[in-house]
Amino acid sequence: MLGGPYFFGAYLAVADFAIRNFFRTFALMEARYTYDNIELAYTIEGEGDTIILLHGWGCDHNIWKATSELLRNHFRVVAVDFAGFGLSAEPRDVWGVEEYTRSIEALVEHLGVEKPTLVGHSFGGRVSILYASRNSVERIVLTDAAGVKPRRTLSYYRKVYTFKLMKKLLPALIGKQKAQMLIEQRRAKAGSSDYNRATPMMRAILSKCVNEDLCHVMPKISAPVLLFWGDMDTATPLADAKRMERLMSDAGLVVAKGAGHFAMLEQAELWQASLKSFLKI
Repeated sequence: MLGGPYFFGAYLAVADFAIRNFFRTFALMEARYTYDNIELAYTIEGEGDTIILLHGWGCDHNIWKATSELLRNHFRVVAVDFAGFGLSAEPRDVWGVEEYTRSIEALVEHLGVEKPTLVGHSFGGRVSILYASRNSVERIVLTDAAGVKPRRTLSYYRKVYTFKLMKKLLPALIGKQKAQMLIEQRRAKAGSSDYNRATPMMRAILSKCVNEDLCHVMPKISAPVLLFWGDMDTATPLADAKRMERLMSDAGLVVAKGAGHFAMLEQAELWQASLKSFLKI
């Protein structure tokens, strides 16, 4: 019969293995990969099938903290910082949804994953939609996702073309320096908060991405889709979700009553219950 130091040594070995395995499984790791000659960041934690979390415009991977904590017990969770956000470098050229999608395709190849599950919020939903329309995916979760071109009023177009006319004529009328000051004042007053906070490059990228309509690729998505939407969302209205549901062959919609554009945060309990049901965890 073994006892004393032998038993104690075996106990320490088992404990050490358990601790190492715990940290290997649940420890959050920051990582990098390169696409289009820029360095892009992501975090990774957990083990199992891969879920990739794609944030919205103006956010970064930290928006998914609570979601990651739920999923890491069942999956390998990869939370991305899109180019120009978080710890990822800014693109050197004006990217559109195509280039952002290619950057995620490069990440999937880098990770050696065949069929990821995608979870996309807002702009991250745009990328998820285009990715899933031409690549194999296990499932898709879209929450308050962009992808349907916004309907513009006459007032909107009047403001846009007035601003363009100002940019063209004012320098000749009042001088370049004074014109630039007035143009920036008008931009700050009329532009969205995302636009006003952005660098010149990211402003150009936002202007390009926001008008890209992905309805034509939605029927190509055959994987199961969960649509989770705030009924008070004004950025990507509930009507967009209903249109996506019609265009995708295997989509179901969960409406978060009283929630806006960040329904997964505003109705966190319903969000987590919906994820558990859809992902079967």
